[in-house]
Amino acid sequence: MDDWVIWLVLAVVLGVAEIFTLTAALGLLGGAALLTSMVAALGLPVPLQLLVFTIASAAGLVLIRPIAARHLKQVPAQRFGVQALVGKTAYVVHEVSGRDGLVRIGGEDWTARAFDETLVIPEGSTVDVIKIEGATALVYPRE
Repeated sequence: MDDWVIWLVLAVVLGVAEIFTLTAALGLLGGAALLTSMVAALGLPVPLQLLVFTIASAAGLVLIRPIAARHLKQVPAQRFGVQALVGKTAYVVHEVSGRDGLVRIGGEDWTARAFDETLVIPEGSTVDVIKIEGATALVYPRE
């Protein structure tokens, strides 16, 4: 079997393996094998073919893979609406108990209840928004 066919088969195998792993590394090695296949078809000897494969692989992994890895990363999902308030700090405007109360979150007043229904949080305290239920913030005092 000719050398270029072996390199071509290796390129296809690496390309298929990349589809299953999505690492951006095996695809680059497959590209290097494809380039080496073309060089082998020109009749270069095996040591030069290995040199071409090594240089192309190293160049791909060092130069192209970091760029591809940046593009493959998922952007963290941003929360919108009332869900964006969860985790924020609030200030108690009117005493908060397990049944009612009022807090200020980012300049807006919200009805509130204590997350732990046995707590009574005094006016002026700092709390964390644990959950939003309808138009009511469930809050817990900061330690």
